[in-house]
Amino acid sequence: MLRTLFALFLSGLYTLAAASMPQPPTVVGNAWLVADMSSGQILGSEKADARFEPASLTKLMTAYLVFTALHEKSLSLQQQIPVSERAWKAPGSRMFIEPGKPVSVEQLIQGMEVQSGNDACIALAEAVAGSQDVFVQMMNREAQRLGMKNTHFMNPTGLPDPQHYSTAHDIYLLASAIIHDFPAEYAKYYSQKEFTYNNITQRNRNRLLWLDPSVDGVKTGHTEAAGYCLVASAKHGPRRLMSVLLGATSEQMRAQESLKLLNWGYQFFDSVKLYDKDQAVKSLQVWKGVARQVKAGFDRAIMISVPKGDADKLKAELLSQQPLVAPVAQGQRVGMLRLTLYGKPYGEYPLLALEPVGVAGIFGRAWDTLRLWMK
Repeated sequence: MLRTLFALFLSGLYTLAAASMPQPPTVVGNAWLVADMSSGQILGSEKADARFEPASLTKLMTAYLVFTALHEKSLSLQQQIPVSERAWKAPGSRMFIEPGKPVSVEQLIQGMEVQSGNDACIALAEAVAGSQDVFVQMMNREAQRLGMKNTHFMNPTGLPDPQHYSTAHDIYLLASAIIHDFPAEYAKYYSQKEFTYNNITQRNRNRLLWLDPSVDGVKTGHTEAAGYCLVASAKHGPRRLMSVLLGATSEQMRAQESLKLLNWGYQFFDSVKLYDKDQAVKSLQVWKGVARQVKAGFDRAIMISVPKGDADKLKAELLSQQPLVAPVAQGQRVGMLRLTLYGKPYGEYPLLALEPVGVAGIFGRAWDTLRLWMK
């Protein structure tokens, strides 16, 4: 249920209004995006919805399905996975698994995330779905559920295929879902700097793990056609930013440009909390109910990203749905929070009932029917 709610939240992401926005830096790459995960707002982007080859960023979806299988108990970390010939012969980056030498799910996850092993991805796909082909079907279903409208997968590794593509925005949705839905797994694997398997030690290709202590993930990718790609996430206190860069010209450049985007987000924007989760921000009149009013608020803290120094220019308006007639369910949408900055639209958030209100008795309903008619 939490994964479904987060997918719905992600589908409503929007880019900040153009008015008075800080100008983003010049970025070398095919497409990029930087967003504040605390508020869910995209701070800046270029060609974020253009389709490109995602290379090994594909492994984020493979990991998402593996983590789902672990939480659903259809897979366990210590489970020993046989290595198929198909996995063993996987081209590209590898963790060097071997047929006849079973490997644990946890080792495969580390081989996939730290070493970007294509062989590990195929072994995990076969463990989760029975075959790579069925796993790819699962990948595309999950992409649709997460709102990744411009993504199509053909394999779990990211090896080139004309029908294998994604966008900076869709990759952001996916990486955000991993951090939100699987925080323990994210913290455990995505900041790991190196991993040794079969007496071979390989370092994580995400250079930012060494350059900036606030960076704790996420994933690199590279093919000749895709260029150098990087999803990077950094956390300063409670505030987390994420950048997605596709098609940089070198490994050094993707690290440099990603760090530039993260620093720009932190330097030029503030994150402001407007309301706490479950805080009653308004009491609304209820008709034909056992109670005359219902408390309304939000099912999560409402955080807003604003240009530095502009927090006092943000205006909030609470609009209620009227007439509101019982029964009212807890969590039911009963209004809207509408935000403006310098008089321009800046975002909308649904206002929810924080408590249920049942239906009144026959005389109460009759009286309110009369009152509504007279009104």
